[in-house]
Amino acid sequence: MQWDTKLKNLVKRSEFLGTCLSSGQLSGEVFQKYAREHGSLEEIVPIARQYFSLKATLKEADQLMQDVDEEIVVMAREECESIKRALQGVEKQLKVLMLPKDEADARNVILEIRAGTGGEEASLFVATLLRMYRRYAERRRWKLEILEENLTDLGGYSFVSMGIVGKNVYAILKYESGGHRVQRIPETESGGRIHTSAATVAVLPEAQDVDVEINPGDLRIDTYRSSGAGGQHVNTTDSAVRITHLPSGMVARCQSQRSQHKNKEQAMKMLRAMIYDHRRQKAQQEIARDRRMQVGSGDRSQRIKTYNFPQGRVTDHRINLTLYKLEKILDGDLGEILEAVIAEDNLRRLATFAEQ
Repeated sequence: MQWDTKLKNLVKRSEFLGTCLSSGQLSGEVFQKYAREHGSLEEIVPIARQYFSLKATLKEADQLMQDVDEEIVVMAREECESIKRALQGVEKQLKVLMLPKDEADARNVILEIRAGTGGEEASLFVATLLRMYRRYAERRRWKLEILEENLTDLGGYSFVSMGIVGKNVYAILKYESGGHRVQRIPETESGGRIHTSAATVAVLPEAQDVDVEINPGDLRIDTYRSSGAGGQHVNTTDSAVRITHLPSGMVARCQSQRSQHKNKEQAMKMLRAMIYDHRRQKAQQEIARDRRMQVGSGDRSQRIKTYNFPQGRVTDHRINLTLYKLEKILDGDLGEILEAVIAEDNLRRLATFAEQ
């Protein structure tokens, strides 16, 4: 009964917000606040309505089982069983949607990829991952912009960072944080031996000004000549910016723009995200200290995936899932593997939630 009351209140709240938003009488700030809340309910409300509709139909079918006509009773019994199965599925969806939300899920992200063990082959693997995320962003109609890149002689990257803007970007991409391993035969390998290389992915939710207050006195700002792609202009002016947060030692760089001012703005955005993510990680570790960590913990020291080229497979070690569709995944077809990881995380969260 308490469950039903909570769902009814959510439906009523959604209807109230919808009426307010369509009235044309709200100020800009209040309108945005109501719009955000209304948007957060748009997924759960239709399923809640379906839940109440199924319950009403089940009640009607249950009443028909009291009929004197045996044929009607049999039909009603079959309908009851069918409705109960449907209700189970809807209730499962609602339980997941009712789980406590991560307030960062709706945010844009800064995604960083660093080459790990494997020398030049690891740098080439970073380029492979960059293309994969770029293609996935295109599929989702997200906007991706390179913020910082360190190119290597053979066309790889020792490091690359990008800003990704879109709907619920962090909610989806946070599961990519961790160690990624590749097993393939390098083009420079004449003996045909398989080499293993690695890269680390970090997905940082974009911080807002209210999340992180930074004392200007705690910053050291350096400018230098850009070394990445961009043509003659960026290579002959000190447009690149490096900002060091002295208390933490965190460093953010940006050289993607020709304007030093814009690079400084982007670097500050990256620094805020780094500090914000560090605080979030620390808080989550404290919460999960006596509990098994969730799939989406974002632990960068954890090896999460292996990309095996000779066998054409990708394995997610967190959920023991192997898909023999390496080419499609590297072309940005991440939907199946991400959905499986998210589903597993939801199951763990539901189990933890039930224990509380």
